[in-house]
Amino acid sequence: MGFLRSIRSGELVYGTCITAHHPLWPAAMQQAGLDFVFIDTEHIPISRNELAHMCQANRGRHISPLVRVTRPDHYLACQAIDAGAVGVVAPYIESVEEIRVLVGATKYRPLKGRKLSGILSGEEAIDPKLKTYIDRYNQGNICIANIESVPALDKLDELLSIEGLDAVFIGPHDLSVSMGIPEDYDHPDFQTAVKQIIRTCKKNSLGVGIHFSEGPERQQKWVKEGANIVIHSSDFALIGRTLISDINVIKSVHAGEKPQDRGSFGTIV
Repeated sequence: MGFLRSIRSGELVYGTCITAHHPLWPAAMQQAGLDFVFIDTEHIPISRNELAHMCQANRGRHISPLVRVTRPDHYLACQAIDAGAVGVVAPYIESVEEIRVLVGATKYRPLKGRKLSGILSGEEAIDPKLKTYIDRYNQGNICIANIESVPALDKLDELLSIEGLDAVFIGPHDLSVSMGIPEDYDHPDFQTAVKQIIRTCKKNSLGVGIHFSEGPERQQKWVKEGANIVIHSSDFALIGRTLISDINVIKSVHAGEKPQDRGSFGTIV
């Protein structure tokens, strides 16, 4: 419950994306002072068994696992929570119905089917005794929407006003592509769009974060603009950049050998 309260109150929380199932990662994340890890099953081939191990190992270190499922689907979201996820992220949200599906999975388990649909749409009232049970059963679960397209921007106020939504992750890569300015994160239109999302989140008392796999300067910029969920880089990007840098330094002992640029590591989101 404390982590949910932190992100909704605007408190800064820090995390990174983890793609590898390794028993020593949670200790390293704890040593870095992280509050959460972002586990992405949309782009990374992680099995249900591996996901459960990753979630439970991080929870054992008091690090909250936030899991992105492949689509806003009730059963996939419930599987992530069953595995140990504290929060569930659904990608490329563009409709109210998609957010309601995610809210139903994270806040109303184990209800399903027509009864759940009726309650979420307001067509059916929930019995007070059942409501008490449901609230206790799902205490602390976090519902997070990925906002990463122009259609989502066009109906942002409607999407982010749905009761039960707790936070937004901005997907800079997909958003920039949708805007027709791929990976141009310094473009004025991209920066205006991100600021719009942050403002709308703040208006609705939602946590908001943006995921970059570049240096920490971009994270600093958006924290100053009001983002409070810092999703910094990923394990493979951090290792890759450090390895390239270190190997180039070692190679530089050879007179006249020019360090090589091996390219950059793009964002997952």
